[in-house]
Amino acid sequence: MDSTEPNQQAVRAVLDAALAEGRTALTAPEGKAVTDAYGIPTPAEALAETVDDAVALADRIGFPVALKIVSPEILHKTEAGGVRIGLNSTAEVRGAFLSIVTNVRAYDPKARILGVQVQQMVPAGTEVLIGTVTDPAFGKIVAFGLGGVLVEVLKDVTFRLAPATRDDALSMLDGIRAAEILRGVRGGAAVDREALAGLVVKVSRLAADFPEIAEVDLNPVFASENGVMAADVRILLTREVPAAPRTYTREAILASMGRLMKPASVAVIGASGEQGKIGNSVMRNLIDGGFPGEIHPVNPKADDILGRKAYKSVMDVPGEPDVAVFAIPAKLVPAALEEVGRKGIPNAVLIPSGFAESGEHELQARIVSIGEEYGVRLLGPNIYGYYSTWQDLCATFCTPYDVKGGVALTSQSGGIGMAILGFARTTRTGVSAIVGLGNKSDLDEDDLLTWFGEDPNTDCIAMHLEDLKDGRAFVDAARATVPKKPVVVLKAGRTAAGARAAGSHTGALAGDDAVYDDILRQAGVIRAPGLGEMLEYARALPVMPTPRGGNVVIITGAGGSGVLLSDALVDNGLSLMEIPPDLDAAFRAFIPPFGSVGNPVDITGGEPPSTYEATIRLGLEDPRIHSLVLGYWHTIVTPPMVFAELTARVVAEFRARGIHKPVVASLAGDVEVEEACQYLFERGVVAYPYTTEKPVAALGAKYQWARAAGLL
Repeated sequence: MDSTEPNQQAVRAVLDAALAEGRTALTAPEGKAVTDAYGIPTPAEALAETVDDAVALADRIGFPVALKIVSPEILHKTEAGGVRIGLNSTAEVRGAFLSIVTNVRAYDPKARILGVQVQQMVPAGTEVLIGTVTDPAFGKIVAFGLGGVLVEVLKDVTFRLAPATRDDALSMLDGIRAAEILRGVRGGAAVDREALAGLVVKVSRLAADFPEIAEVDLNPVFASENGVMAADVRILLTREVPAAPRTYTREAILASMGRLMKPASVAVIGASGEQGKIGNSVMRNLIDGGFPGEIHPVNPKADDILGRKAYKSVMDVPGEPDVAVFAIPAKLVPAALEEVGRKGIPNAVLIPSGFAESGEHELQARIVSIGEEYGVRLLGPNIYGYYSTWQDLCATFCTPYDVKGGVALTSQSGGIGMAILGFARTTRTGVSAIVGLGNKSDLDEDDLLTWFGEDPNTDCIAMHLEDLKDGRAFVDAARATVPKKPVVVLKAGRTAAGARAAGSHTGALAGDDAVYDDILRQAGVIRAPGLGEMLEYARALPVMPTPRGGNVVIITGAGGSGVLLSDALVDNGLSLMEIPPDLDAAFRAFIPPFGSVGNPVDITGGEPPSTYEATIRLGLEDPRIHSLVLGYWHTIVTPPMVFAELTARVVAEFRARGIHKPVVASLAGDVEVEEACQYLFERGVVAYPYTTEKPVAALGAKYQWARAAGLL
């Protein structure tokens, strides 16, 4: 790759001149100056102000040439009739020049015509697009995909954060559906991958270096075995450079989050002794949940609340509480928050609604300002509160939950938070924390990820979110966390993709969901397609051991289940192991002659428990097999609980011997299979009734994390 340092001063001069004229787009000659400064290959070209200039320039550049209108008001040149290509003679150039000017004057009589760009025709190659946009959550991102006239129809494009590295760029070339075209198909030569990846890096760096560049669009770029060249360059500008988000050091986040999640003392502002009020529910949950620390109710109209001394003001509370939980109307929050700040309390949990979610943006901005002034971190507002189960802390107006475990669950929505709570209770999922984020005026997902990544009580983190306030901070936190534990995200709002207005092909392609999908994957995050999947992944991932390789074997008592399980494996990025002859013979020793060996291993439905046990043992024993998928069929010969007990016993035996492999199971049968699945789940085997998709999807999520964490 070309390592020449770019000429930033040259670009700065071009951008400043354009912005000084109030323009939001560069002309073609200005774009050429910018691309030249960053070593981005573009065709030889020059500006012709008259038809005679165009003829002379074409003769100097060499035929064939292309002619393109140059006008600050004409962004989409083709639509205005302002482009002619493949001109092979001076006569054709003369006619094209006059035609272009006539077309553009008819298209927009007010457009300033600076001239016509005479451009060298680009050598043939595969047409691709490289561009950048400014995303609301992630800032500058770079896009790569198939280019040309069908770019917005095919939408075969992938995204990365800018600036991109060489490895990022190479992964983008392999990340589109048409990646095989770049490698050469039907006798065609492969493109120069290093040159193409180098161009992605340069374009991404250009956008990252200049906040004023809103979008860059190189389309088409012609890529061949001889290199790359951008045939058309469009650069859009903006004066609205977003302010850098407020950031905290990792140490500061861990310090404040530590006091939030493991408090010794909690003040409840708006505590009440009257049933039906939020302040009463919070107090009751703290007391009834067994929180061992100090609980200080604050209410100017009470002396005693639920047997606890009440204080007129938080300023009167003894000591320095770690957390202040707010259960008062929104309009009263700023004054109380100032007292919290003066008291030196580091965390405010803001349950009240009535802020930005209801249009009260100024009120929310005010509390954010107060929090920043006094160094108080804000959770919320507009939340149900939070649970820190290992501290027996239930600081919420919802129902208590005290099943301790390794799953941390967060949600931006109160309704989703209640669904999380109900799921955890129904499935007896052990959780380390359940946290509501609401409006995310301050604390957000990256703060929680940073804490849960270090929390010894948390093995898996699952997050529902509608947006990311600071996408780059989230990616940084995810990258630090994923090598240690899985992170599952349910990103709501997929159907909003592409809603923003765009001034380029790249902008039109960079819908919110497309960007989130690629960049979350880049960060190693498991993206759940729906709420049910998020909750099931969170429940299942801590149960399964980490696989050590990709060889998956299906053992089933029903041929139909085996076919569906095989389909599910492919759908989840897994593959069936090719069974070697010796292993095939070993399985055959345990199953009837009319059974099917290979993979899936079909032991048939009429086999006794001993056949299930023998084949499962063989699957766990053989080091070439890395994961097992079991398909059970309810029969009188092997009832559901018999299957569950033998499977759990064999798995436990092998784990005691140090052999840890993921085992998932699909149980088909009458209602007794539900109890059997719960029994297996509680003993380390991820099992589901009535479905072949769920257990394999959970296994696929485990593999996705293991790959991202570098454990395979």
